[in-house]
Amino acid sequence: MGRVINTNSPTKIRNGQRRLIAELLHQLGRQAAVSAETKDMVATIIYTLRALYATAETSAVAWEKKGYWLKSERFLREWEWTKALSANLEDVLREEAWDLLPQLFMDIFPHFTDIQIKTLTNTPDAWRGAHGRLLAEKPNTLLQ
Repeated sequence: MGRVINTNSPTKIRNGQRRLIAELLHQLGRQAAVSAETKDMVATIIYTLRALYATAETSAVAWEKKGYWLKSERFLREWEWTKALSANLEDVLREEAWDLLPQLFMDIFPHFTDIQIKTLTNTPDAWRGAHGRLLAEKPNTLLQ
């Protein structure tokens, strides 16, 4: 039996997640008012930011097992912003404080300037219903 090679590495997954957020920011920038689709998109960004940190943790654990403690710690610190921004976005979404959304998007945007959007690769199915799922969850208490 041959070796099993996982082609979905944490890096590949992170790149796909970053692409999804970049596309959502691109589309949200075109919306004039907060709609049900806007709420779904913001909820999807929250889920994706959480997933980004989870893949960073996966990579860090792998490096720790090999004894690369400093590399692991440094890498986790590089992705720490995802936890803070996902918690802040979740607060905005749950409290419906939409006036704070533009500033949070300005905080997120610099992390995605390297991604160029020429065509959209994600369909509305990627975010449809995310707002309802997020509200059904227990509130995130990461930063409290």
